Amino acid sequence: MTTRASRTRLLGVSAVAALAAAGVAGGSAAAAPATASTGSSATTVADGEGSFLVLAPQGKGTSKARDRVAAAGGTVVADYARIGVLVARSTDAGFAERVRGAGVESVASTAGLGTLLDEESTTSVDAADVAAATGDPTGEPLYSLQWDMDAIDVPEAHAVTTGDADVTVGILDSGISSSHPDLRDQIAYDQSVSCIGGVQDTAEAAWNPTTSDHGTHVAGTVAAGLNGVGVTGVAPGVKVAAVKVVTDEGYIFPEAAVCGFMWAAEHGMEVTNNSYYIDPWQFNCRNDERQRPVWQAVQRAIRYSSQQGVLNVASAGNANVDLQHTFIDSGSPNDGSAPVEDRTINGACVVLPGQAPGVVTVSATGPTQQKSYFSSYGQGQVDVTAPGGDARFRSGGATSNAADAILSTTYNPATGANGYGYKQGTSMSSPHAAGVAALAISAHPRLTPNALASFLERTATPLPCPDGVYNPTPALGDTYEATCTGGARNGFYGAGEVNALAAVD
Repeated sequence: MTTRASRTRLLGVSAVAALAAAGVAGGSAAAAPATASTGSSATTVADGEGSFLVLAPQGKGTSKARDRVAAAGGTVVADYARIGVLVARSTDAGFAERVRGAGVESVASTAGLGTLLDEESTTSVDAADVAAATGDPTGEPLYSLQWDMDAIDVPEAHAVTTGDADVTVGILDSGISSSHPDLRDQIAYDQSVSCIGGVQDTAEAAWNPTTSDHGTHVAGTVAAGLNGVGVTGVAPGVKVAAVKVVTDEGYIFPEAAVCGFMWAAEHGMEVTNNSYYIDPWQFNCRNDERQRPVWQAVQRAIRYSSQQGVLNVASAGNANVDLQHTFIDSGSPNDGSAPVEDRTINGACVVLPGQAPGVVTVSATGPTQQKSYFSSYGQGQVDVTAPGGDARFRSGGATSNAADAILSTTYNPATGANGYGYKQGTSMSSPHAAGVAALAISAHPRLTPNALASFLERTATPLPCPDGVYNPTPALGDTYEATCTGGARNGFYGAGEVNALAAVD
């Protein structure tokens, strides 16, 4: 086995193992710069410095706000008039102050607001390990390595339905490899887009991955095809749409997330998966004027998408913190844009989009249906749980068993090779829940987003709190200690682990 460095994490954690499947390779898809496209008034932009969210009072339109942007010397690059949000550009340091006034409710710079992908080690697995895998019961060659599918009764659900091809799950992430043999026939090409810079670009090259295979891995968990190649997804009969919100540098800027939710709303998606958080401030505090406009804009976009029939599913996070209670965040901002601050996190502070109203928040479990050591939790904060992996850290960064993580589709941006590999994190649990939601809406097409969210909870398998203080990694000290509160619905697992069979039966 060999190791190499790889950028593979948004809300995935720990080491991952990549399986280079024999005969599975594809050419690389070069990224194109963001350009004007459908759905909004847009101009070619670069993301990051000089970008602003400008919010108009809801229901009042954006014309007055556009005039103020122009008067302040800025340029509108995206206009989401239905929710009263503009994305503007200006290199003038005084722009934010001058744009405030009649017709503008709030404004915030988004420079430096984003989550940088971390570096991880990747362990290569030779072809003999791949060849030794068996496909029973799905016929997929690597199915025997997918413990997560058995955990939520996916094979039994597939006997009822594999999902409806008219159902689309939007993957708000780093892009999806359109050359991957397990995904190329699963992609809704006419519903895919890049939202980098808050500007919509439908060119295939723009929404393919360029520096990260995170979105490709997530997409495989949702809908890798039943085609006798590689792995299966939870809902291989549905489509996935690439909604690229991650820059080449690994940032998820708020304007890209707003664009993604609006695109999903206006392009007929039933479900979105969101395995990320916005902002270098891991917790976005509504009582901080630097962060409040981000909260407002994202919440407006999520609410609008729900009104248009979209259920948004998101990761709870990998900080192993109790989201219900006050604690100290000593790691933000995490992108080097400003000195790290010690902040008291209270009820005014949330993880976006995971803790936004109307979003299904998903924690993670391992092969034994216990909370993954890294998964955040919280009574009333977690709605459901799903397999996310639990390969424990050991000395030197290695894991006790990479197969305790989640196997799915991968893509190597450097070589253009497609393959299969292990990752873990609430990034991986969320797409399991999104896949089950896609199966449920396929079987019960009249469910509204709120009814579908409730249905996921009602059909979940309840998991009880472990006794006492939960410490799954005693060899690592007390780093991952956590206390579960609640009864049948509790802080670790919410209503329980999603169940594909119950959702379609």
